[in-house]
Amino acid sequence: MLSSITTWWNGLPEIVRSASISTAWILVITVSLIIVVAFLTLWERKVIGWMQLRRGPNRVRIFGILPGWGQPFADVFKLLLKEVVAPAQANPILFRLAPAIALIPAFATWAVIPLSPELVVADIDAGLLYVLSLTSVGVYGVILAGWASNSKYAFLGAMRSAAQIVAYEIAMGFALVGVLMAAGSLNLGTIIRAQEGGLLAWNWFWLFPLLVVYFIAGVAETNRAPFDVAEGESEIVAGFHVEYSGIGFAVFFLAEYANMVLISALTAVFFFGGWLSPFQGYPWIGETWLGEPSFFWLGLKIFIFLFFFLWFRATFPRYRYDQIMRLGWKALIPVTLVWIAVEGIMAYAKVGPWAP
Repeated sequence: MLSSITTWWNGLPEIVRSASISTAWILVITVSLIIVVAFLTLWERKVIGWMQLRRGPNRVRIFGILPGWGQPFADVFKLLLKEVVAPAQANPILFRLAPAIALIPAFATWAVIPLSPELVVADIDAGLLYVLSLTSVGVYGVILAGWASNSKYAFLGAMRSAAQIVAYEIAMGFALVGVLMAAGSLNLGTIIRAQEGGLLAWNWFWLFPLLVVYFIAGVAETNRAPFDVAEGESEIVAGFHVEYSGIGFAVFFLAEYANMVLISALTAVFFFGGWLSPFQGYPWIGETWLGEPSFFWLGLKIFIFLFFFLWFRATFPRYRYDQIMRLGWKALIPVTLVWIAVEGIMAYAKVGPWAP
């Protein structure tokens, strides 16, 4: 039986086999992301609960054990069963399309992210441009949601959120110019391999100001605290998605948490060596499995950066809108421009990643 299946598989055209394998990995990655996002909501409430000296969800159990672990599934069923109400004068097509536009880029970007030395769905040379283009598309979902709702509160929230996203998108793009200068390639796998050599060879060491700018811009891009000015209980209520209920709100909710995972993964890839081990090249420990590149290291780095997202929410109050825009335009963008100039000097002097 197995030999006949193998013979049938080997007899298929190469393009069909390649497409089948890519499709299978796309399904695995998509399902895994949905599960990670579901449990990320539970982890967020648990972490904030520990920081505020309370328990967090602990009632809904799985099979009578693991208190609180069933909460994400209970939330999903609740949102799926809630009635979907659209405003009477809303644009019916754009109102329903906006959540999908916000969600799809957060999942599609994973096509070019190397998960291990051997595993990447699409190993394209222009991977960095692909990432920048898709992460910029999400703002259209926000704008369409606010405009199509035919609500002044939603429209004001969309305008505030769009202006914030555009401002921090520029800072994020300039920070990645520094990564491009260090790696000399737009391919994400090449960017990771350019950081081989252990902990101090990763980009965070030579590009630390750009790392700080990129991660702050990533937090602002996802509209997470303390940059969550898209919503304001005393001004515009829930912001651009105030008119959404049920599955529409759930998709926006899913997009926010999926973008958190994406920004954490991209930070690990661009500045912390992706799937590279911090012990690479070290004697003794570097010669064991701990020194081998694998998905384990990428997953651990994503886990750490996700914790920072939750830590910020439990620590910082929401900034005023003028403070957020001042930080983006007058602080982060000038820092990136200055450090790009410093990088040019280091490249000319053959220092750091440019050393012969």
